[in-house]
Amino acid sequence: QVQLVESGGGLVQAGGSLRLSCAASGSAFRINAMGWYRQAPGKQRELVARITGGGTTNYADFVKGRFIISRDKAMVYLQMNSLKPEDTAVYYCNGHIGTLLSSAMDYWGQGTQVTVSS
Repeated sequence: QVQLVESGGGLVQAGGSLRLSCAASGSAFRINAMGWYRQAPGKQRELVARITGGGTTNYADFVKGRFIISRDKAMVYLQMNSLKPEDTAVYYCNGHIGTLLSSAMDYWGQGTQVTVSS
């Protein structure tokens, strides 16, 4: 079993920055990819950024040039700069992870609230 735990959300003014962190834990797992999704009230969950095990990254158009995803072993980070009120959402860590007992599947963190005030 794999657990993902996020931290780093909060309240920030427009133009400010936040850094989200996500720690993957469990026994003998292999990370294929990790990423961040977000869900605003009344909207569907959407991809923000993703990084593969090989380090390839991809970003949603609405965060390109503002957000940076990075990874260090079982940690994934999302550096969010130039935040806008429309970035307000619950941010979820996602991992596509395999273990000794199962093939790769998606795991989710509990979510962390990011609120950007105007």
